[in-house]
Amino acid sequence: MTSAPHESSLELAARLGATAEVCEVVSATPLSSSVHQVVLAGPADVLAGVAGNDVMIKLDSDSSKIVRRRYSVRSVDEAKDRFTLWVTSAHEGPGSQWARRVQSGTHVDVIGPRGKIALDPLADWHLFLGDVSCLGAAYRMAESIEPPGRAIFIVEVEHPDDALTATFDEGVAITGIFVDRMGRAHDDPSGLLGGLSAFAFPPDAGHAYLFGEFHVMKVAKVALLDRGLNEGSVSLKHFWRAGRSNADHGEPDKSDD
Repeated sequence: MTSAPHESSLELAARLGATAEVCEVVSATPLSSSVHQVVLAGPADVLAGVAGNDVMIKLDSDSSKIVRRRYSVRSVDEAKDRFTLWVTSAHEGPGSQWARRVQSGTHVDVIGPRGKIALDPLADWHLFLGDVSCLGAAYRMAESIEPPGRAIFIVEVEHPDDALTATFDEGVAITGIFVDRMGRAHDDPSGLLGGLSAFAFPPDAGHAYLFGEFHVMKVAKVALLDRGLNEGSVSLKHFWRAGRSNADHGEPDKSDD
């Protein structure tokens, strides 16, 4: 394995208070029409953080410009020192191209852990709302819920096979609602809002986690506040923005225009 990360990765990690390591691609496999699974070998205990965290990947680029993308950690295999990413791959961005083309044995710079959203330990139920790009983060977080607890998933998918499932502790109640996009624009919130309106919130304290497209997540947050959740009970992370590529560091444009 390559001994040291690129100098830019070391400098960026130092600024972020994170760690830069070189990891090896174990496998890259399509799971559905829109999701590729990439398994990386490396110090998972250092990079993967807690459920909800992500890592920053330095992508191979045809230009001299360094391009990175951030992906939520789907799962961690501590025994093998590996961690898994679910990368959305149905578009032509640099990250999706990397996930489709990367070969086993490839070495990549990884910076982690990144992200500020973690599971709310005081919540009795947890709502995960977003598009297919949210599944990796949502499933890892839900798998960390201690019973008794409840996880609700309301996820919009492009294709039927994108409705990927997972196995959870039998003491955790699971509700899953997959919404067919049916050709709607990617910044159209009506599908997720329809799924949300069809679901009655459980009693007691809940927390909502929103991961997905910029405009849709903004509207969904307002809808959740209108339903009675307070600001502290809604965690939001914009993963991408319709019509605009993420910046070279992996973040979407968050300007209001």
